Amino acid sequence: MKRLTIILIIILTFNFSLKAQEKDKMNKKVTKSDKEWKTILTPKQYYILREKGTDNPGDFGYTNNFEKGTYYCAACDIQLFESDSKYQSHCGWPSFDDAIEGKVTYISDTSHGMIRTEIICTSCGGHLGHIFDDGPKETTGKRYCVNSTSIRFEKSKK
Repeated sequence: MKRLTIILIIILTFNFSLKAQEKDKMNKKVTKSDKEWKTILTPKQYYILREKGTDNPGDFGYTNNFEKGTYYCAACDIQLFESDSKYQSHCGWPSFDDAIEGKVTYISDTSHGMIRTEIICTSCGGHLGHIFDDGPKETTGKRYCVNSTSIRFEKSKK
């Protein structure tokens, strides 16, 4: 009986260790110098993602894309948003009512004479946009207002 208990403890410990390693891989930080980012990103992507720029509002980019799929960070390629959370907010930028858990970090932003919450990619620190409390009340009530330039869409294969 004692031997069985020891074996079970070893198996559970090993399983816990594997799950922790998987989680670390999923939340791996991407760090690059400005020079490296400038070689990887287009000038517009660099401006938006690294210098906290903003796309002009309008119906370009992913604002009117409602295909099924996943939105990834344009800089480091981690999943940020699922198409099921996208909605038409009529604000001029792609809007989501939720992000994939743990993939977006929230930072207080008092620039431009406003009090807002900036959203950045948890993995690479890339600027995505801002979050507001004027989203759909029937879901989260949140509006993740995202720059099209900061994301990449991959259509679902289903």
